[in-house]
Amino acid sequence: MPAEGVQLSPKSNLLTTDEIILISKLFVQEGVKKIRLTGGEPTIRKDLVEIISKLKEIPKLENVSITTNGLVLTRNLVSFMRAGLDSLNISLDTLKPKKYEEITRRKGFERVIAGIDLAIQLGYKPKVNCVVMKNFNDDEICDFVEWTKDRAVDIRFIEYMPFSGNKWHTEKMVSFHDMLEKIHEKFPTFEALPNAPNDTSKAYKVPGHAGQIGFIT
Repeated sequence: MPAEGVQLSPKSNLLTTDEIILISKLFVQEGVKKIRLTGGEPTIRKDLVEIISKLKEIPKLENVSITTNGLVLTRNLVSFMRAGLDSLNISLDTLKPKKYEEITRRKGFERVIAGIDLAIQLGYKPKVNCVVMKNFNDDEICDFVEWTKDRAVDIRFIEYMPFSGNKWHTEKMVSFHDMLEKIHEKFPTFEALPNAPNDTSKAYKVPGHAGQIGFIT
């Protein structure tokens, strides 16, 4: 989150529930089988449960998922599940509460962790998206791997990538190979898993751990 915050779009510019469902139906007619609700932050929409429920009524749509900051999952995830939510991604770039506040400009680390644990209890295998940055959170890579020991999560390490507005500098990037090397030093048995042809990440695992690791390069 930038220090000055972000400019919010006026409500009149946002898609209505009906517009979202209409566009979704058109995509599904063209062969789309999975729809992900992202943002911004999708959970701030009061109609999110209704959107999920109506998407699940579309014939031939196989998967409805959300990407969220995880802050309200303990309050809302059961409702999302009842509406038919198939899977979820949670954005979390650090396991240190103080650093979490620095990144997001708000408190709430404990709530996010509780939301992840609730998702696991409800039978989801949540994907946790972590953008890795040199000299910022690259010292936590092995902590995240350790975290998969008892939690059935799929940690996704994402290479820091350029886009307008994130003050991108190549010296911040930690490559997939550097991450792999760092993990192998601490977890020598860390191994690649088979990937399906259209998977967005390269899957890995420490044998015996409940969860796994993915790399988005």
